[in-house]
Amino acid sequence: MKIVVLGVGESGLGAALLAKSKNMDVFVSDLGNISEENISVLKDNNIEFEQLKHDEQRVLSADIIVKSPGIPDNVSIVKKAVAKGIAVISEIEFAYKYNKGVISAVTGSNGKTTTVMILNHILDFSKKDVALVGNIGDSYARQIFKQEKDNYVIEMSSFQLDGIVDFAPHIAVMTNITPDHLDRYDYDFDKYIASKFRITENQTNKDYFIYDIDDEVIVDYLSKNNINAKKLPFSVKRKLEEGAYLENNKIMIKIAEEKFEVDLDSTTIKGKHNVKNTMAASLASRILNIRKESIRESLKVFEGADHRLENLGYINDINYINDSKATNVNSVYYALETVNRPIIWIVGGKDKGNDYSDLYDLVREKVKAVICLGADNTKLINTFGAMVDDIVDTKSMSEAMMLAKSFAEKGDTILLSPACASFDLFESYEDRGDQFKREINNN
Repeated sequence: MKIVVLGVGESGLGAALLAKSKNMDVFVSDLGNISEENISVLKDNNIEFEQLKHDEQRVLSADIIVKSPGIPDNVSIVKKAVAKGIAVISEIEFAYKYNKGVISAVTGSNGKTTTVMILNHILDFSKKDVALVGNIGDSYARQIFKQEKDNYVIEMSSFQLDGIVDFAPHIAVMTNITPDHLDRYDYDFDKYIASKFRITENQTNKDYFIYDIDDEVIVDYLSKNNINAKKLPFSVKRKLEEGAYLENNKIMIKIAEEKFEVDLDSTTIKGKHNVKNTMAASLASRILNIRKESIRESLKVFEGADHRLENLGYINDINYINDSKATNVNSVYYALETVNRPIIWIVGGKDKGNDYSDLYDLVREKVKAVICLGADNTKLINTFGAMVDDIVDTKSMSEAMMLAKSFAEKGDTILLSPACASFDLFESYEDRGDQFKREINNN
């Protein structure tokens, strides 16, 4: 079988390695530069590759094309492959054919990373054979290539879900849905919603769908569309007959006739959004037969995700919070809602069709100054200029931090929560967050 892998990030590299290990004829093609590290891996495994071009004749001779999630469906080479009848799938779909473990997959506009980290932590704490893969850690395919596991916890983006055919997790978690990545979906929110719900399309009545019943978008979709999996909701607003809900600062879990509770005061969990993430992970853990006491004990020692409301401490009574992973409006809403001190807000990057209106009240109430950090900050300045006393245009983290510190007084918080992708000025959201950390101690 001839397989072509388009794009050589973590996803593409994992697919190529797994395909090679299954004795397939593998060719890797990347329109950009392939890193020296990845070139070394490809050479060590005798995988043919090209970079800075797509050899159309060779690519279109494939039986299957595995497309990296960052490549849109509307690029020329992909459209030609589809027109020719070549199956174009995601790395997730490709790896699934070789999966022998139990899959818990998590998607949503926000909270994915924290939810998978909590679930993986609970399973690992309970001595289960588990791998955390997808948008975090190794790719799913690379993990199967390296070592098969009994359990996989997969963080999934809408881009990865767009390329599935048969993929069916035993547990699917939907954290929430808010407008995001609309530039990839023709600025049509319904297309984005449909993409997210592909996580459950192949599930059966023996599987589970865990979801936020407080989320109007999810509830509206479920009211109009049938899904096969058993539905287990969670809520911080109301008591539920089954699922997870909040009562007297305790998470109450009810599945069938079984009940148990987690006292939030005994955990490391902070913020309403993280309570929801914990509810989802706890429900999944009980479905996977993790002991109640193991869940409680594991949540006492959970450490949160880097670059997601990462509290970096205080200097001269100014608090620094790194929320670089907040690449959409809803994530920033949680951040602004959580911080209880006056805020110097660093925002900006590659806008994905953001509607900032949900932030207006919080910005007026809590934000002293806005530091715009992006290649083009026009939209941000026009949106927030009349709401705050100070708003500035910057093009580097060092400039942004110098100005943020000049505006900050004792008792304030400097919050990096960009609402945008990082790729206009930074290599990744991690690079952006790391630069923020480095600048904290600079004068």
